[in-house]
Amino acid sequence: MKILVTGGAGYIGSMLIPELLKEGHEVCVYDSLLFGGNSMLPYFRDHNFTLIKGDIRDSDKLRGVVEGKDIIIHLAAIVGYPACEQDHNITKEVNLEATKRLVDMLSDNQVILFGSTGSNYGRVEGVCTEETPLNPLSLYGVTKTEAEQYIMENCKAIAYRFATAFGLSPRLRLDLLINDFTNKAINDKYIVVYESHFMRTFIHVHDIARSFIFALDNLDKMIGNVYNVGCDSMNFSKKEVCEKIQKVAPYFLHLADIGSDADQRDYVVSYDKIFSLGFKTRIDLDEGIEELANGIKAIKFDNPYANV
Repeated sequence: MKILVTGGAGYIGSMLIPELLKEGHEVCVYDSLLFGGNSMLPYFRDHNFTLIKGDIRDSDKLRGVVEGKDIIIHLAAIVGYPACEQDHNITKEVNLEATKRLVDMLSDNQVILFGSTGSNYGRVEGVCTEETPLNPLSLYGVTKTEAEQYIMENCKAIAYRFATAFGLSPRLRLDLLINDFTNKAINDKYIVVYESHFMRTFIHVHDIARSFIFALDNLDKMIGNVYNVGCDSMNFSKKEVCEKIQKVAPYFLHLADIGSDADQRDYVVSYDKIFSLGFKTRIDLDEGIEELANGIKAIKFDNPYANV
């Protein structure tokens, strides 16, 4: 298939592109290269790969790139609470308005696979299923929720509400909770955690890439649906995450009694819907944290890799 990946040079895209090429797809990455494009360098020798530098808000340029593609994997976004707080207008333009224009330029036979987020749920009592009312608490969550709704109402699409990503990627992000905590444990030797009882759910970035391959192999069964993507065994409190990190990188942990985390997500998620179709994650928290610790210990990051 001919596949366009918007934001394909980012944290997820850098893991997804080699998987798509390995499957024999013709892959075009459209990315502003805000964080550079070094992660894409290995793929230029593959005749099925092209990279176009462009802003997702540039509709004229994007329209020409979208034309003729079978699948659009839409990853381009300002991602995460801190990054979105830097400039509210740009966040709304990129995450919502540009997404609407992308949808409006599609033909009836084109399909979008949308990288949505569990942040859409916000703070929820009980277990989140795909039918749980959405209650986004941050600008990031609000813009992704509205973008998801527009996509599902106006084109052929599959939306994935991902658990919080973690793990190593060629375009590493050290602002993600597990990545951030592991980096601080190794380099700062201490972590201060607010609201340590808050529950979060996690997925390794390699399993995120695998989930898109799964969608491509199961389009007929999945089009028109939203899926939580993760694993029921990967629901943990922030305190539990910290205790797992201590096993591979001893450090001082302070669980703060006073203060709060600006990102108020607190939820447990069910993944029964996608599990019933046959998708299962492969990398658990212990394996992923060990991988992170080994990488961070071995390589010094100057950290252009935050999303802020």
